[in-house]
Amino acid sequence: MFDSGLGGLTVLREIVRARPEARNVYVADDAYFPYGQHTETELIARVVPLIGDLVATHTPDLVVIACNTASTLVLSHLRAAYSVPFVGTVPAIKPACERSKTRHVSVLGTKGTVQREYTRTLIRDFAHDCEVTLVGSPRLAALTEAVLNGDSIADTDITAEIAPCFVDGEARTDIVVLACTHYPLLLDRLERLAPWPVEWIDPAPAIARRVSNLLGPDSASLPPAGDPRLIFTSGRRHPAAEALVHSFADEVAA
Repeated sequence: MFDSGLGGLTVLREIVRARPEARNVYVADDAYFPYGQHTETELIARVVPLIGDLVATHTPDLVVIACNTASTLVLSHLRAAYSVPFVGTVPAIKPACERSKTRHVSVLGTKGTVQREYTRTLIRDFAHDCEVTLVGSPRLAALTEAVLNGDSIADTDITAEIAPCFVDGEARTDIVVLACTHYPLLLDRLERLAPWPVEWIDPAPAIARRVSNLLGPDSASLPPAGDPRLIFTSGRRHPAAEALVHSFADEVAA
C-alpha cells in the first residue's frame, strides 16, 4: 500500500478488517509530501520508479495506490510498466451522484486531484443531472497529518477548508465525496463542523472489497497477520501512525 503520507491508513484499516490474514506493507512517501506542491511531471518521475523498487523488494500479490492525487495521475503508467495488479483510489463521483437526493454533490480533494482530467471525465460520465462542485483544499491534508501527529489544530482552520463544499440555494449539497484518503481521519470533526448534515463518502470500504476480490478466497483458517509493516521514505519514525496501525491489528484480534 502506497500513499504520499498517512492518509492511506484509512484504506489500510479497511483492508485489515476485510482480510486479517493478509501481510501488509504500508509505504508513505513522506519525504515528498505533500504531493500537491509538485508538478505532474515531477510526480510521475518520482512515483513510477519508486513503486518499481518497492515491487522488486517486496514481491507483493498486488499494490494499492491509496492516494487520489497519485492514482489520477500515475496508474496508467504503473500498469504499463509493471505486471503486478494495481488498485487505485479515485473520487467516488458515480456512487455519490447515484445516491444524492438534492442532486447537489461536492468533491473535496487536493488541488491536484480536482484539477485532473481524470476527475472531470468521471463527472462527464457519471454525474448526469447532478451539479458537482469541485473543491481543491490547499491545506486539509497537511492539517490532517498535523492532527494525527498530536498537534492542536483550530476548528476555524478546518472549517475554512471545507466551507466551499456547502452550496446553499434552492437545493443544498447533501453528499460530500472525500477525494483524499487523509480526510476520513478527520471525519468526526468534519461532521461536527459542517453547517448542515451531509453524507460523507469514504472510498476505503470499496477499495478493501476490490482488494479482497483480487486476492481470492480468504484464508479463514489462518490467524491474523499482526501489525502491518510501516515504511517512511524520509527514514523518520511516526509513533502516532505506529500506534494507529497497531490498533487495527488489535481490533481484528479482538
